[in-house]
Amino acid sequence: MLLTLIAGALALLLTWDFARKRQRVAAFESSKIRGPLALPILGCGLQALHLGAENIIQYVGEKFEQYGKTFRFWILGESLVYTKDLKHFEHILGSTTLLEKGQLYQFLRPFLNDGLLMSTGRKWHSRRKAFTHAFHFSVLEHYVEIMDRSSATMVEKLRPLADGQTAVDMLQYASLAALDVITEAAMGVKVNAQNDPEFPYIKALKSVVYIQPDRMFKFSQRYDWLFPLAAPLLHRKLLADIRAMHDFTDKVIRERRETVERARADGSYRPLSLGDADLGRKSQMALLDILLQVSFNGESLTDADIREEVDTFMFEGDDTTSSGVSHALYAIARHPEVQRRIHEELLQVLGPDPHAPVTQAQLHSLKYLDCVVKETLRLYPSVPAIGRHAHREIRLGEQTIPANTSIYLVLYFAHRDPGYFPDPLSFRPERFLEGEEEARENFAYLPFSAGPKNCIGQKFAVLEMKALISKVLRSYELLPLGEELRPMMNFILRSSSGINVGLRPRP
Repeated sequence: MLLTLIAGALALLLTWDFARKRQRVAAFESSKIRGPLALPILGCGLQALHLGAENIIQYVGEKFEQYGKTFRFWILGESLVYTKDLKHFEHILGSTTLLEKGQLYQFLRPFLNDGLLMSTGRKWHSRRKAFTHAFHFSVLEHYVEIMDRSSATMVEKLRPLADGQTAVDMLQYASLAALDVITEAAMGVKVNAQNDPEFPYIKALKSVVYIQPDRMFKFSQRYDWLFPLAAPLLHRKLLADIRAMHDFTDKVIRERRETVERARADGSYRPLSLGDADLGRKSQMALLDILLQVSFNGESLTDADIREEVDTFMFEGDDTTSSGVSHALYAIARHPEVQRRIHEELLQVLGPDPHAPVTQAQLHSLKYLDCVVKETLRLYPSVPAIGRHAHREIRLGEQTIPANTSIYLVLYFAHRDPGYFPDPLSFRPERFLEGEEEARENFAYLPFSAGPKNCIGQKFAVLEMKALISKVLRSYELLPLGEELRPMMNFILRSSSGINVGLRPRP
């Protein structure tokens, strides 16, 4: 009897899958979107068994060569499209309705909840508007002070390794420095990650941002119903780490809110609204302070609302920046002429004292370093792909993307397309001088995305990259030591061989 029921259920599942597959095949064939062979139920799942963070970039590149600028991929009911076609980029990123993230972003929801990265609709729109003020130029000046202090600490942490012979994985050091910056900028607290990397919040954050994205590539962990059964210890660790992160953030919020309540009691408190000229213009404000004081239609944010936004900025402000900084240092170490030009500019703009603090105006004046940052983010975009989920069918010229499909815009390969960037694999910052940049096609270069959901903190990120890179180069000459890059990704671009440089103290 049991076998009969199982056989019947399997037959129904196969029939249901076959019907769905026929619909998708018909839609994709009519639109000429091709892709790997898909089997009943499993889709391309057998191929996915061989994929991981270490080889997904290579696999996607091979499929672009095989199927053109857009291809489709199915796995256990998930319909995905990967594209590096600028026409698709423009249509999707320019849309005011295609704002929902692709299905793979659901791996971020357990610890980010419904913050700015994940939210849509009125909630996203109102908070986006408020956060724009958090990056007012006067607030950024305060953030530069934090960046300068953190980069000075990083330089000192690197000093014991600066013997001209040791290969140093810069991602480890840039990540801790970025954490020091973002925790103080977002929450107004100093966790001293570089001096105390075992601090519970830091350990929990590092654990979560590695466990969750890695689940994308592991069949036994990919699905929430299967994860606790297949990896119970890892599942319990993930829950404990998320709880530790949230407990720390909640504690900081409670303490800051108590400060606001005391100000209310003594009459010195004045709430800020979206139209308030003071919003975001108090030089010592952390993001948390703004969230505590801003009101939406007369109502303040709850602690849960604030936590999901703070956690979102913590996630986006750590790994993305540290990936960009470490890849930039890697590229600079392997291009002596680029390094020479940067150092000359640093001497000219910042002066000979490597310990002298920098200002926002000085960082803006580092024009060649700005080109180096842009070229780094072209070849090594911190976020290699951007995902959107389409609930309705999308027609783009001759192509039709079926409803209920996640679309991944693969910046990593669009940025390396010779049709958009001549000699695309060469690290050539000069390509971002004004003339070449103006001639480039729209949507060809998108390290911070584009459209309504572009990166709200991109000015902050570029300033931080320039602060960290410049401080290192004022103190050390970079050398091309260690293994070459082996690109890997989950949500953020990394390298399975480390992002290595050598360091030699400057005279």
